[in-house]
Amino acid sequence: MRDLDLTSLRLFVAVCDSRNIARAAADASLVGSAVSKRLAQLEEQLGTPLLTRRRHGVDPTPAGESLLEHARELLLGAQRIERDMAAYAAGVRGQVRVLATASVMAEKLAEDVAAFLAAPEHEGIRVELEVRTSPQVVQGIRDGVASLGICWKSPHGADLRGLDSVPYREDRLGLVMHADHPLAGRERLRFADALDWDYVGLPVNSAVQALMVRAAAEMGRLLKYRMIVTDFEAALRVVRTRLAISVIPMEVALPRAAEYGLRVVPLDEPWAQREFAICFRGAEALTPAARLLLEHLSNTPSPGQRGTGSAGPQMAPP
Repeated sequence: MRDLDLTSLRLFVAVCDSRNIARAAADASLVGSAVSKRLAQLEEQLGTPLLTRRRHGVDPTPAGESLLEHARELLLGAQRIERDMAAYAAGVRGQVRVLATASVMAEKLAEDVAAFLAAPEHEGIRVELEVRTSPQVVQGIRDGVASLGICWKSPHGADLRGLDSVPYREDRLGLVMHADHPLAGRERLRFADALDWDYVGLPVNSAVQALMVRAAAEMGRLLKYRMIVTDFEAALRVVRTRLAISVIPMEVALPRAAEYGLRVVPLDEPWAQREFAICFRGAEALTPAARLLLEHLSNTPSPGQRGTGSAGPQMAPP
């Protein structure tokens, strides 16, 4: 099979998105016959029909749906290559890609990276941040997708065997509820004390969700969900409505507590205190820019090192 043509793949994606060859051709400043010819060549090259022609448009076949998914990934990769090379051509002296979990991203990573980039000596460096689950972070570093990965450490976190790692930050999980919730008057709470209440849950592959499920199972209990949301901000907004409670890193919840009328109570459990690590394939594999960012992040003080306590809706983080 000959190498796939990115232009043909780009036109194929455009046709699938618009479900119309003429419309996709017009958007690309081409005539419809030229696009049709490219699509026919693509089908011939791959040896299978990719589109079903209908009276008022087209639909991808099952093979076309599969190609569409792969084509989007290939085009995204090509865009990243073009962007990265353009950055070097413009004089950027270094580029660092970082994979991080949602918890890390929701807390202080963006601010820490911004502080690094604000230094005059780093003006020629660009950093790309991408959210992934802990296993995806580790696998991405092993596969060479990124220079640095930041995720939750063992014993319940990601398996970092075979990678180098240094500490990053800490956080503590807390139970978040509306200020008038029956549990809101407690200074600290065991997880067992809150298992009779309805929860706002996170996706099953999130680190916090995995912790909660494991802890409940060890007590022979099941969590009761009223709603599943995609991120911490959405969970806080649901808790604000008094519909349910949630378990969220205190570093994420406390800044919103006063605005949303919430109470954030530390979870009195060993697994609620979490440590994060920056992982990488080895110092020798890092570019100078990545080594500089690693040094900066590994020397960033963690709020957890200064201690945490309970907070009512009117209190700010310690």
